[in-house]
Amino acid sequence: MDFIFMLTRDDRTVTDCLEVLDTIDGLGVTHIGFKDIGVSHDTLARLHTRIRDMGATTYLEVVSTNREQALTSVRTATELGVDWLMGGTWIEETLGLLHGTSIGYLPFAGEPRGHPTVLAGGPDRIAEDCRRAQAAGCAGVDLLAYRATDADPLDLVRAARAATTGRLVIAGSITSTDQIQSLASAGADAFTIGSAAFDGSLQPHAGTLRSQLAPLVRP
Repeated sequence: MDFIFMLTRDDRTVTDCLEVLDTIDGLGVTHIGFKDIGVSHDTLARLHTRIRDMGATTYLEVVSTNREQALTSVRTATELGVDWLMGGTWIEETLGLLHGTSIGYLPFAGEPRGHPTVLAGGPDRIAEDCRRAQAAGCAGVDLLAYRATDADPLDLVRAARAATTGRLVIAGSITSTDQIQSLASAGADAFTIGSAAFDGSLQPHAGTLRSQLAPLVRP
């Protein structure tokens, strides 16, 4: 299962994201993502270049639940040339904007609401959305399992796994190794962590960001 380090806190890219890359350089983090809010477009462009120079796969996750703002995020992803675009629910329009690129698209399954985002929808809804995304040509789905309001998070993960052969990425509010192990058992392909690393909750007795991330990086 892949670990995707998100340079984000409270669903915003951290303002010192470039300095954070210096902190984790050489640690072996090979999947790194960010949101398109919190820093300027110029900073995002520099950030994306730096991540690529580190040899890591890049991810942009859509924050907005507003259609126009979400599609603006898609355009930002194409301008930057990220490897993966995560989030959003306007599948057909997004795929249209991504046509001709090599960007893999992972839309949200379920109904994301608010900011920071929570997820509405039970297992049946999640499974239906996964099937729809796969039929449309998406590479998989982005599931905010631990922000669910209507179901047990792992029930949603299992429902998604059973409904799609695409990439299943679990994002949002993952704060412990127990959750990570449960996600692996439920069939997730990858998980994201951002805020929990920055606030120190992953390794409560460790003081540095590198110490927070080190156990998540495979040797």
